[in-house]
Amino acid sequence: MKKLSLLLLALVAGLFCIAQPEIKFENTTYDFGKIKEEGGKVTGKFIFTNIGNEPLELTNVRPGCGCTAANYTKGAIAPGAQGYIEATYNPYNRPGAFNKNIRVTTNEPRFLENDKATPHMIFIKGEVIKRPPTEFEVAGYKNGSGMVRIKEVNVSHNLLNTESVMDTFLIRNFWNKPVSIQFEKPSEFVSEVYRNFGAELLPGQEGTFVLKYDASKRARFGQLKDAITFKTNDSLEPTKRINYAVNIKEDFSKLTPKQLKNAPVSNVSVTTVNFGDMQKNTTKTEVITLTNTGKTPLLIRALESSNSLFRVSSNMMEIPNGGSAQITISLKAPGRSSTQNATIDIITNDPANPNRTIQVNAKVL
Repeated sequence: MKKLSLLLLALVAGLFCIAQPEIKFENTTYDFGKIKEEGGKVTGKFIFTNIGNEPLELTNVRPGCGCTAANYTKGAIAPGAQGYIEATYNPYNRPGAFNKNIRVTTNEPRFLENDKATPHMIFIKGEVIKRPPTEFEVAGYKNGSGMVRIKEVNVSHNLLNTESVMDTFLIRNFWNKPVSIQFEKPSEFVSEVYRNFGAELLPGQEGTFVLKYDASKRARFGQLKDAITFKTNDSLEPTKRINYAVNIKEDFSKLTPKQLKNAPVSNVSVTTVNFGDMQKNTTKTEVITLTNTGKTPLLIRALESSNSLFRVSSNMMEIPNGGSAQITISLKAPGRSSTQNATIDIITNDPANPNRTIQVNAKVL
């Protein structure tokens, strides 16, 4: 009897082991062949069958860069039934050969038992035939999407807080009617100081205008991003934008020897913070100390993180001589395994060390 019971138990266990879903793709590569860059998005379809004997579910479909796979069979696929995954590729501005992958995980036992199991891989490939240049590109105006375009829309500068800078911009009307150009949001720190055209650009006209960025009126320090806009009657893109990326540092050149002698002095307790191992979607906080060993108050001008997942704050922004502030660094771990790194910049009015940099890292399991 005991041998029979063991035999039945083994039989049941064997049946349980083989009762599982299993995915099988008809083809793991979809070849688009030659496609035109200006022809719009293309979509390929992968058909698969559940050759197992339990319902199959797609638990994650993750496309590689450049393609999307938002459309696929949702819910359970019965044994013997078919499902699909659609992969879409946008060829615009991507001339040349391409080969992209899509990683697929399912409720098959190997994925349920091991979250680091190698996913199924399917691929799309093809060759994008380069489109002829547009009239805008021929003229060197590659930014924007309207009939009126600014030639260069991204500006970057390193400035002292006592400095200002002027930038010259070219703008051209490709339309067959006049276009009005109006500086939309005058600010204290950016102003239009010159243009060689009036309120309108005539058809085919190229104009010049000059903007002045005044760091002394910006009244902030560190890495700043500012967008300046113009309103037009361009029916395709009425708002024109110029993007400033400016790093403003404090000017200590006018401090007297006495002021330098009595200046604040910043010291940090550590220069490296290791968050260690973290689980996905959890939050962890570390605290470091910023001390002022100088003779006058230490002012924290800015706290910056190079990685948006790391947040930084201080319990005080003005530290008296001999005092300390607690700098809190927190990390909200993403929902995927990864290594997260960042630099935290503590910008102060310490003339000897105005920027204290902290290296932070974490491993998300």
